[in-house]
Amino acid sequence: MRFAAVLGLVFACAMSTTGVVRAQDYPAHPIRVLVGFPAGSGADIVTRFFANKIQTAAGQTVIVENRPGANGNIAMGLATKAKPDGYTILFSSNSTILAGDLLYKDLGFDPQKDLTPAALFSETTFVLVVPSSSPVKSVAELTAALKANPRNKFGYANQTSQVSAEYYKATAGFQSVPVSYRSGADALNDLSSGSLDYVIIDGTFGNSQVKAGKVRALAVTTKQRHSVLPDTPTMQELGMPDFDFSAWWGAYLPAGTSPQIVAKIGHWLNAASADEDTKLFLDKVTGTPLNADAEGAKARIARESARWRAAIKAAGMEPQ
Repeated sequence: MRFAAVLGLVFACAMSTTGVVRAQDYPAHPIRVLVGFPAGSGADIVTRFFANKIQTAAGQTVIVENRPGANGNIAMGLATKAKPDGYTILFSSNSTILAGDLLYKDLGFDPQKDLTPAALFSETTFVLVVPSSSPVKSVAELTAALKANPRNKFGYANQTSQVSAEYYKATAGFQSVPVSYRSGADALNDLSSGSLDYVIIDGTFGNSQVKAGKVRALAVTTKQRHSVLPDTPTMQELGMPDFDFSAWWGAYLPAGTSPQIVAKIGHWLNAASADEDTKLFLDKVTGTPLNADAEGAKARIARESARWRAAIKAAGMEPQ
């Protein structure tokens, strides 16, 4: 029995040592980055920029794999089931991590238990837009028009867009029909054609449409105005004091991934966020660099969970 106990201890130590060696050698082959939205979307644009940053830092090929569907939940589910070896990284916004289990009855996994955050690296402002052909020039005018036409429609392609639009409805007191889209680009196409009345869009893609004159920006969803849209007021300025929605992007790994690997990925992304070219890139797409490691990410998730839960409840949204 003593021999068996000693043998078990030796085996455990060997496994632990092997794990450390593997973590130290990481990465030894290409890395896959999952993103839950299609190529060309705002999420994809940000993902590819930071995936290139990881590729440079890691010295290995980084392959971006778009797995759109269910507002990012398909990619998130794949990440929870991946081998916890650091070779599958999920790039996801807070809305998918925080709202997935609040908006869907049975995901089949727990986003906050089955995934480990490595870092938060950027935050994106969303923009309330209407067709450029619309006579509406302000949020007050839009609200009045929507109240006069309860059959109006809005589009969304992610939870931040969906929850913020539903919260706007509930706060302003009007009815509106939600229409789900595969991507923000698809929603803006229908907005431009007149099929939708308004959209709260990811600024990464939406800002270029505003600048091109294809849509008109009425407000941003964050507490403060963004430098790239300095004349566009916040929803808080317009009388909605609790209106504060943004997408902050993080890197997540399957639960059980070595802490050394988690820390290494976090270090790469924190370094990337500090680069001057990152700030310039994000500024053009209504983004802001974030610099939070695994512990900082966990703390923000914990803080924001209650606020998102309250916003979803206030908007009267039920799990589907």
